[in-house]
Amino acid sequence: MDLFERVSEDIKTAMKARDKVALETLRNIKKVFLEAKTAPGANDTLTDDAALKIMQKLVKQGKDAAEIYASQNRPDLADEELAQVKVIETYLPKQLSAEELEAALKAIIAETGATGAKEMGKVMGVASKKLAGLAEGRVISAKVKELLG
Repeated sequence: MDLFERVSEDIKTAMKARDKVALETLRNIKKVFLEAKTAPGANDTLTDDAALKIMQKLVKQGKDAAEIYASQNRPDLADEELAQVKVIETYLPKQLSAEELEAALKAIIAETGATGAKEMGKVMGVASKKLAGLAEGRVISAKVKELLG
């Protein structure tokens, strides 16, 4: 069962359980998936890889929105966004811990032979591909900067 089918099944489950947050979130995910499937050049298909990228983007957008709401003294809206993020995160692969990320990045730095901050782009290129879905881009970037700096 691919992610699209899993989300569709979970919508039914959320309806039966009367779980408003999950239902709203899953419907939004399905809408974005359908838009991606019907986009020009998509040939009415959506790979799990593409679906994961979409979900990661939705998580990032949700966290950013929650941050903005929190800074504007709207904890009610921030909590809503974070509740939706939690639902989406159940479909994503487990994120790397700080120690696991550092170990992976040290291996990538050794592999690329980078020695200073000037070669951060080379490391980020490899790290972004290898660690896609396992850590947020800005977290990877900050850690690479710390390790090379």
